Amino acid sequence: MARKPRQRRAKATVDAIVEAGFITMAERGPAATTTRQIADIAGVGVGSIYEYFENKEEIFSVMSDRFIADTIAMIQPLIPELVRKPIKDAVLELLARFRDFLQAGDERYLKCARHAMTLGFEQHVEPLQKTLSELVTQYLMHHPETLQIRNIPTMSYIMINGGIYSVIRHLCDPAPPISFDELAEGLANMVSHYTERELALVRE
Repeated sequence: MARKPRQRRAKATVDAIVEAGFITMAERGPAATTTRQIADIAGVGVGSIYEYFENKEEIFSVMSDRFIADTIAMIQPLIPELVRKPIKDAVLELLARFRDFLQAGDERYLKCARHAMTLGFEQHVEPLQKTLSELVTQYLMHHPETLQIRNIPTMSYIMINGGIYSVIRHLCDPAPPISFDELAEGLANMVSHYTERELALVRE
C-alpha cells in the first residue's frame, strides 16, 4: 500500500474504499472497475484512494486478503463441531455454510469469486489452506481409524479444492443442471465413499 493507515479515521477510510471495491467489482467486474467509481461509492475523493493505494490492483489485493480472512473467520468456529460429526455430515455442513457465506451481503463475495483468477486470489490462499488442513488434522485425531487412509494430503487437497471450485461454479451458474443439495450430496458421498473404501482395504 502507498501508505499504511494508522489513525482510526484513516483506517475507516481504507475500510470504506475496500468495501466500495467489493460493490463496484460485483456490479462491473474487474476490467470495468475504476478508481473513480470506487471513490464515488466510498464517498471519498480519488486523491484519498491514492494516499493508501498505488492503483486499483492494490485495492483488489486487499480485497483478496479480506475475502480469505473472512472465509477463515467463518470456518474456524465450526471446527469443534465438524470434527465430531460423521464425515458425510461434516462435509454437508461445511458446504452449506460456505454457500451461505458466499451468498451473504447481496452475494458480494460470490460475485467477486467469479473473477478469482483476475483478482489473484490464488496468491492469497495459503492461510485458508492452512485452516482447512488444520480442520482435516483435527478430524483425523478425533477419528483415529481414519489415520490409516493412504495419501491423506493428496486426497485432502483434491477434495478441498475441488469442492470449493464446484460450489462457486454452481452458485455462479444462472441455470445449474442440478440443485445445490444434489451437488453437496454428491461431494459428501464422494468423500464418504472414498473413506469407507480405504478403511475397508485396511481391514482386509
